[in-house]
Amino acid sequence: MRVVLINRSDQLGGAAIATLRLMHGLQQLGVHARMLVVDRHGNDPNVAVAGNALSRRWAFLAERLGIYVRNGLRRDTLFKIDTATHGVDVSRHPWVREADALLLGWTNQGMLSLHDIERLTQLGKPIVWTMHDMWPCTGVCHHAYECKGYQEQCADCPLLPSGSTLATNTLRRKVSLYGRCGIHFVAVSNWLADCCRQSTLLCGREVTVIGNPFPTSDYSCDYNPRPELPADALVIAMGAARLDDPVKGFDLLIDSMRHLAGHNPDLAKRVHLLLYGELRDMSLLDQLPVAHTHLGYITDINAVFRQAHIVLSTSRYESFGYTLLEGMASGCIPVTTGAGGQVDIVSHLHNGYVTGSNDPADVARGIEWAAVAHIDRTTQHRWVADRFDAPIIAQRYLNIING
Repeated sequence: MRVVLINRSDQLGGAAIATLRLMHGLQQLGVHARMLVVDRHGNDPNVAVAGNALSRRWAFLAERLGIYVRNGLRRDTLFKIDTATHGVDVSRHPWVREADALLLGWTNQGMLSLHDIERLTQLGKPIVWTMHDMWPCTGVCHHAYECKGYQEQCADCPLLPSGSTLATNTLRRKVSLYGRCGIHFVAVSNWLADCCRQSTLLCGREVTVIGNPFPTSDYSCDYNPRPELPADALVIAMGAARLDDPVKGFDLLIDSMRHLAGHNPDLAKRVHLLLYGELRDMSLLDQLPVAHTHLGYITDINAVFRQAHIVLSTSRYESFGYTLLEGMASGCIPVTTGAGGQVDIVSHLHNGYVTGSNDPADVARGIEWAAVAHIDRTTQHRWVADRFDAPIIAQRYLNIING
C-alpha cells in the first residue's frame, strides 16, 4: 500500500512531529509511506517539498494579506485564524497520483486551500483528515476557547472586527466542501471529538478518536539525577515552545508554587523546577518562590525528563498533550489540568493527577500527591508504549483506510 501524508511542515509544531511519527509508524508496518510539505527542515528522503518557491511564497503571503485587511490590520490575531483561500495544488504531484490513500494533517498557512482539498477528493482515493486543533470544525480559528460560535454560524467572531463576515463565510465554504466529499475525520482526543459533535460543521458526521503516535523506544526511563541538586530534591519539569504563551498557564504555575510554599513549605523547599522553551518575559522567573532552572531551547527532551520526578502541565488548552507523553515515557508522574486531551493520557490518581479546574490549590495538591506516589518509572514507560506507540496508532489509521 502507498500512503501520502500532507502537512505544512515536517518538524515545526506538534502536528508536524505527529505526522512524521505517523509516517514512520506506517513504514514499520510495511506501508510505503511518504510525506509532502511546504516547509521542510529535516533530511528524511521520504519527505518532499510540494510546489515551487514562488507558489509556496505566494500562497502564504496572499492568505496573510487577505486576513490582515479583513481583521482590521491587527497583528495580534494575524496567525490565530486561517481562511484556506490559498494553497499549493498537490493533486498532480506524482506521489499523490501513485498513492492508494491520503492522510491530511495540519494544512494551513499556505499548504492547502479548501479548493485544493476538494481537488484531492476528486481523485477518488480514501482521505483521512487528522484534526490537530479545532480549525476543521470552526470558521477560522484554531482554538475557540470560551467562544461557542462554532456551534452555530461563527457570527461575531471575537478575533475579527465587529460585523465581519469572514468567519461565517469561511464556515459556509467548509459546509459546501464537506457536503460534497467523503473525508473521514480523526480527532486526536475525545475532548476534540466532543467539540466536533457540538459543531455546525461536523455534527452528525463520523469522527474517530485516535491519539497521536509516540516513538516510545527512543525514550529511556532510567532516572539520571542532576549532580548539582540535593539528593532529596523533587524535580518538576515543564516545557513548551513558548512558556509564557497565555495558553500554557505560566501564571497558574506561579500561583500554584506560591500556594505550595504557603501551605507546605517543607515540600516547597525540596522543589526544583526544570523549565524549557522560549520565555519572552524573563522577569516571570523572579516571581517563582521555589528553586528553578530555565534551560531555554533544548533538543534532547528525554534527557530533561530523566532528571525529573514529575512532568507538570498548567495549560488552559491542549488538543492532545505530547509533553505529558514525553514525560511519562521518561518515567515521570504527570500533574496536569484537565483542559483538553490530557484526560486521554492521564488517569486520575492511577498514573497521575488531573486537576478539576485551573485552581492553584488543586495543582499544589497534585504535586503533593505525586511526591509520595509509588509509581515505578518503567510502569509509566510501558503505559505509553502499550497505548501510543507509533505502529499501534498507525494500524488504527490503516483500519480506517481499509474500511
